[in-house]
Amino acid sequence: MTTPTRVAKAPAVLVLEDGRIFHGRAYGAVGETFGEAVFSTGMTGYQETLTDPSYHRQVVVMTAPHVGNTGVNDEDPESSRIWVAGYVVRDPARVPSSWRSRRTLDDELATQGVVGISGIDTRALTRHLRERGAMRVGIFSGNALADEGTLLTRVRQAPEMTGADLSAEVATEQLYVVPAIGPRRFTVAALDLGIKGMTPHRMAERGIEVHVLPATASVEDVYASDPDGVFLSNGPGDPATADLTVIQAALERGTPLFGICFGNQLLGRALGFGTYKLKYGHRGINQPVQDRATGKVEVTAHNHGFAVDAPLDAVSETPYGRAEVSHVCLNDNVVEGLRLLDRPAFSVQYHPEAAAGPHDAAYLFDRFIQLMAEQGAQRA
Repeated sequence: MTTPTRVAKAPAVLVLEDGRIFHGRAYGAVGETFGEAVFSTGMTGYQETLTDPSYHRQVVVMTAPHVGNTGVNDEDPESSRIWVAGYVVRDPARVPSSWRSRRTLDDELATQGVVGISGIDTRALTRHLRERGAMRVGIFSGNALADEGTLLTRVRQAPEMTGADLSAEVATEQLYVVPAIGPRRFTVAALDLGIKGMTPHRMAERGIEVHVLPATASVEDVYASDPDGVFLSNGPGDPATADLTVIQAALERGTPLFGICFGNQLLGRALGFGTYKLKYGHRGINQPVQDRATGKVEVTAHNHGFAVDAPLDAVSETPYGRAEVSHVCLNDNVVEGLRLLDRPAFSVQYHPEAAAGPHDAAYLFDRFIQLMAEQGAQRA
């Protein structure tokens, strides 16, 4: 990948691996980038989306036509940098209008070297991805422009998301601790597979001291703090590539376990279920999910291109006891949650921390606390 440089409103082209091409103008940095083309249906929360490590190696198409209206502030990032591989918008804001804004989104993308494109028909692009599926894409501008045949060849040479092992590329390299806010009630070992900053904060608000560990942490590393529970975070890549040793150890020991997003997929694989690539995935902050135990419908925040292959209407026997599908997507019946019936473990395929997104799923952190409290009472 060439080092991007800033050239205002330079011509740009977006090339999909099936040969569909869109012409527009550079947005953010100028240069070239490659990734998987996906679309996000959220009408707000773009700053949290950009800084979500789960979007590593993805070129995000925003379905909302106006993007950048609230600029960029220093409070909302979910990590230390922008992780998307590229950014696609229709009508970028000319002037941000939020009192919290410190700089424009265009400037922030350019500063962090994120190549984008604006002025294209994102509705047509989204419809194309829905019909054909997520696929490899390249964005080219400035000196990176060449004849379209050459650009298409380069896009087709880029790596695919299937088989990609990416968690270690986005995770922390060193253990760090997020202290409990107020009295410490529990200690949780959180495996960082691409964790967002708000997630340990939501646990800290509930009196949990969170020890965030690298994705490559060993069982000994995870249990060094004598945790009351183990948390599996969100993250990018293909769940089929992940090491399940820590999860299997937690299940064998009966440690309360809570997984979200990528963590849901890994729990599913540890239980013996398969995972598969969705045609175009779920991305956005307006996805309807039903809690099958209560019948309640939650509006939730998603970013996943893979899903767990588990039977919706049957209790499954696993190496760790009985398991059932606890949540389901109302758009397409995709598995959105798992629950063990004989051990203290559950997971969901979405983001309960509400950054960005609705707060409908915040109760899941309280459910995790209840599991840890019950397990502690049994040990006492």
